[in-house]
Amino acid sequence: QIVRVRCPMDSRPGQSLQITVPMNSNGNTLPPSESENGSSSARNAFNSSSETAPRRSYNGNDNNYNNNYGMENRISNGAGNSSSSSPGPQAPQEQFQDNRENGNPQQQQNSSSVRKIKDTNPPAYMVSIPQGVFAEEQFPVIIRGQQLMVTCPPNASPGVSVRIVPPPLPEDPHEPQEDFEPNYNYSNNDSAAQRNSGIHPQPPDMERKTSLGDDPLEQQKPRQQPSERTQLFEVEVPPGVEPGAPFALLAGGVRVLVVCPNDAGPGKRIRFQLPLALTLQHQQIENSRQQPNEMQQIKLSYDKDGWTRTVRATDLKFQWIRMDGKGDVDTDVMGGQGGRRRFNMDKSAYVRRLEFKLGEDPRIRTGILSLVPATESVVDSKIKSADGRDLVTYGDLARAQMKSFDEKTEWFQETCAKLCVEWNEGHMRMNIRRQYLLGDSVDAVMSLSRKDLRKLWRFEFIGEMGIDAGGLAREWFELVCKEIFDPDTGLWTSSATNQMSMTINPASEYCCEDHLVYYRFLGRVMGKAMFDRQLIKGHMVKHLYKHILGWPIYFKDLESIDEEYYNNIKQLRIMHNNGDDISCLCLDFTVTSEIMGIKKTVELVRGGVDIEVTNDNFPEYVEACLKYKLMGSVKSQLNELLLGFFDVIPEPLLTIFDYQELELIMCGLPHIDLDDWKAHTEYSGEYEELCIHHPSVEWFWETLGEFNDEMKARLLLFVTGTSGVPSRGFGVLQSNDGNIRNFTIHGVSAEICFYPRAHTCFNRIDLPLYGSKEQLQERLKLAVTMSATGFDIE
Repeated sequence: QIVRVRCPMDSRPGQSLQITVPMNSNGNTLPPSESENGSSSARNAFNSSSETAPRRSYNGNDNNYNNNYGMENRISNGAGNSSSSSPGPQAPQEQFQDNRENGNPQQQQNSSSVRKIKDTNPPAYMVSIPQGVFAEEQFPVIIRGQQLMVTCPPNASPGVSVRIVPPPLPEDPHEPQEDFEPNYNYSNNDSAAQRNSGIHPQPPDMERKTSLGDDPLEQQKPRQQPSERTQLFEVEVPPGVEPGAPFALLAGGVRVLVVCPNDAGPGKRIRFQLPLALTLQHQQIENSRQQPNEMQQIKLSYDKDGWTRTVRATDLKFQWIRMDGKGDVDTDVMGGQGGRRRFNMDKSAYVRRLEFKLGEDPRIRTGILSLVPATESVVDSKIKSADGRDLVTYGDLARAQMKSFDEKTEWFQETCAKLCVEWNEGHMRMNIRRQYLLGDSVDAVMSLSRKDLRKLWRFEFIGEMGIDAGGLAREWFELVCKEIFDPDTGLWTSSATNQMSMTINPASEYCCEDHLVYYRFLGRVMGKAMFDRQLIKGHMVKHLYKHILGWPIYFKDLESIDEEYYNNIKQLRIMHNNGDDISCLCLDFTVTSEIMGIKKTVELVRGGVDIEVTNDNFPEYVEACLKYKLMGSVKSQLNELLLGFFDVIPEPLLTIFDYQELELIMCGLPHIDLDDWKAHTEYSGEYEELCIHHPSVEWFWETLGEFNDEMKARLLLFVTGTSGVPSRGFGVLQSNDGNIRNFTIHGVSAEICFYPRAHTCFNRIDLPLYGSKEQLQERLKLAVTMSATGFDIE
């Protein structure tokens, strides 16, 4: 008989497919007239394809076909669950009666050994392994009319129940499809932006709609997943853009990065496509009257000079670009065919790149960490669920970036909940001895796979009565972080510029055996804390939060690490700009490091001891110093910390936060006593005489009183370098030398300093003399906001 077969979407010519053909109760194929009636009974029988080709079987967690031999099975064996996916010989085929209720093909009887698990989505079933079937062997079952081949896991035996999630039934082809009629009338603001950019949106690629004919075979075709709709744009290459060079523009209200083709040049028109979901994002915000959060509004208003993250038109991945004062891509740091530009102390930036590798232990990944120019760093804009579905897309991330901090946090936690492994698929119980808290915790956490890290954890302190309803987990996170951040442990040390912030100890290998294991452990704990809405009791220096986020670091970040070193390089820069001969200082490409009281020379580049610093190679010298100070000295420790963190948290999920928000979500919003803050504040400069009674000072405290907890914490982080408040209050706030240094408001003329300026080493803010409270409020918010974005407010 002739059977009509539809090629699956993920198949190509030459591939072997498994198909099912209708079968009657005697095991014979039905006549052709009955095979064309559109009934789903054709799925009730199994007909194997050639044994020489891989059989296409269903994966219980994937709605698509999967090119493997076996099916993923989950075995219920107490608190922990295990997974296996392996090939095996085909078991004898069982015959099942095809029973239907009221003739509805969707209501089909399951095999007698199958029982459905209530309240599971997608539906899950428990299947008993029949007698005579052992490890690696397969046996057939019928679930909702679908005959599936199930592989017996290695640790299972006859009589054991296997939990499976079968693929969904094909949708009813007669179900009316929902029309999608988007509105392509952009708002006036968008139209103006597009006209200024020379962009001409073309009609989107829409699917051709056809009505079903009378052919029964045509009616029984399963409805295919529609391809992603796109919007076509045409743009004129701006003047000065070389072939192969990138340039940024607004398309549908979204800033995108386009690379000029090699055969194009200024004045030539080129076309590119963007997904409709991305181009309609701005319009949806307008239609819903959704306004960006306050900080986003400020950023958009002053988004003209500095590093910003955009989406690449080629693959929709996020990439960093630097904008100049005109709103164009800064060609001083963005290379085209001419290659990389030389290091610029004011503009150049670097972003860490972490390449994941498979480790010898499948539970532990390895990775290669490096610093690359910010323009070469890209991040995926999609997150997939365990069953391969797109859980988060670029549109979701772009919308989340516009939310307020509280809304971002809520969205982040909701997404983590979707990534969490269900309780009935397994959970982890951590048995810890309190007297060996850190050692037992490291052994327990480091023995887990990445999937185990996303399961629910329950804690028990051995020898103590107590049921973990959340309190024991909170206590465990607090105690572990307190012990591992303790400087006496040797893994972390107080920052030289801020006693409240911790930085990685470069000499940790001499202080702690297996020190890298502890950094991987801490990374996992930090990621799990964010995943489970717990807090980390330890503030880190700013550039470490940037490394976690993959944010640009630049020369100014040296000031928060080593102010003296930063000022020395600035003096060298003055000499360089004045034309003075730097070589007379007898410097080379090395740095002196002191470890355990012993000084040693470290080469910044290979053979650096033999390379003299001159006026010609001064930019490369500063670049090498930046790389060493911000990563090179603690590269191995930071590598393990990041690997552990990303064992739990997908990196694209962090693209919605800036480094200030990351610290706040990890460490929590501090309780700030405004009266205590005000009581332990000193005044200098223009405010020294009138102190708290000066009008600008009064406006300052009134503005702080109107700030919410987030903005207060951001201001504290802006001035002191950390959002943490000493346990004994602002009266014991310390400076970089370890001495008590109260919060200081220093009055300056608006001609000297247009915006408020922070000196984190001295806990001081330079507050210009403004003419009104509204002006002070606007400039203060802008200064705090821009400090977290990398934009130059000067």
